[in-house]
Amino acid sequence: MPDNSPIFKTAKELSSDLANGTLSSTELTQAMIERVDTVDDQIHAFLHLDKEDALNQAKLSDDRRANGKELSPLDGIPVSLKDVIAVQDQPLTAASKILENYRSPYDATVTQKLKHAGAVVAGRLNLDEFAMGSSTENSAYGATCNPWDLERVPGGSSGGSSAAVAARETPLSLGSDTGGSIRQPASLCGVVGMKPTYGMVSRYGLAAFASSLDQIGPFSKTVEDAALLLEIISGHDPLDSTSFPKDVPLYSQELDNVEQPGVIGLPKEFFGPGMDDEVRASIEQSIEHYRSLGFQTKEISLPTTELSIPVYYVIATAEASSNLARYDGIRYTSRSEHAQNAIDVYAKSRGEGFGPEVKRRCILGAYGLSSGYYDAYYLRAQKARTLIRQDFERAFKDVDAILTPTSPTPAFKFGEKSEDPISMYLSDIYTISTNLAGLPGISVPCGFTESGLPIGMQLIGQAFEETKLLKIAHAYDREHLYGTQAPTL
Repeated sequence: MPDNSPIFKTAKELSSDLANGTLSSTELTQAMIERVDTVDDQIHAFLHLDKEDALNQAKLSDDRRANGKELSPLDGIPVSLKDVIAVQDQPLTAASKILENYRSPYDATVTQKLKHAGAVVAGRLNLDEFAMGSSTENSAYGATCNPWDLERVPGGSSGGSSAAVAARETPLSLGSDTGGSIRQPASLCGVVGMKPTYGMVSRYGLAAFASSLDQIGPFSKTVEDAALLLEIISGHDPLDSTSFPKDVPLYSQELDNVEQPGVIGLPKEFFGPGMDDEVRASIEQSIEHYRSLGFQTKEISLPTTELSIPVYYVIATAEASSNLARYDGIRYTSRSEHAQNAIDVYAKSRGEGFGPEVKRRCILGAYGLSSGYYDAYYLRAQKARTLIRQDFERAFKDVDAILTPTSPTPAFKFGEKSEDPISMYLSDIYTISTNLAGLPGISVPCGFTESGLPIGMQLIGQAFEETKLLKIAHAYDREHLYGTQAPTL
């Protein structure tokens, strides 16, 4: 497919083309379908794509525009969803065998918001099973490949969402982030990925992993595109008890409205050993660029950072074991054909339906919640979580945003960490604390290694200060636009 195909353009550019009539949604959606048909046998980002439904949505968008009734800047632009977000009458597998025959009877709130904005909701994207992983190797339906190097992982758990945008299979996508599952794959695939403040985007219709940590967010080529998508999916939802009643600004219209450069915090705990040399060099260049724009930088300390990994894996696994108890082979999940009695239905359906990583985390979580261990593990982890949040609160008294690497390394090869769970868990060492504190974070591409692998920079903001965070991220992105560089496929 030629590089002048509309699928290579940003969402902002596509919105302009649709508005001035030089492109139709049908043409754009057909180009997307052709791109998926051409490259997805190499990438395996998509688990399902209802082409007829997508083209029907596109035609409705074209009809609206013909009558001057377009619904939003994203009217007619395809958005693909991680396969943990419900779309009515479409599969929802969470990349697990236990849900292989399940079709959602309803839309998630974010899906409804996209449809009300006229977006073409098209495709179900691969992930680590039930969002548990950092490489998308844990999918029951096969791994997703990194478009920049097909022998390497795209990150996880939203690897399909990041790879699909990087491979130009979709202009925009949604993922979910529990401990870095949007930002880490965005970094490894060279795209923009954002986790909003906890409670800013409704979780209704999201297959839950860890309910106090999960958050839906956008993938895009640019910060500007992420802002466009975020302003559509954000907002209070009475169907989600953790949704916060907060007005949603028009983020995309505020990006260039910078009164004066602010202060960027550099946490010393994030710049120690363990970071790849090329990652370090790119991050240092990014810091220098911010200084050249007039931003001040200030070394800060987040001393409880070292607790993030153990705290996260106590809390997340405990919540996962509780959330996944509903998948019992009795209601809407696949039932074992080998069950002989009621106990067999439960044990064998879960044993056959769940993969090794999901089983590992459910067992860990059940242990942490068990009698005699609840206080020693889960309760103490929640207390430590409070300390982590307080570290950030102190830091934000002096800085406007915090800058860190997104991932300690570029994309690693398949199998490199799959036999060592601890090594895999450390892939999220720079992202997990943001989820524990409920803060917004964004990964912005900031360069490439000598071998051509993307590198990402993470910016962390104060709760519900997405506008400020996006402005600071855009100040860098608009002058580099690494995410608009496409891999050769």
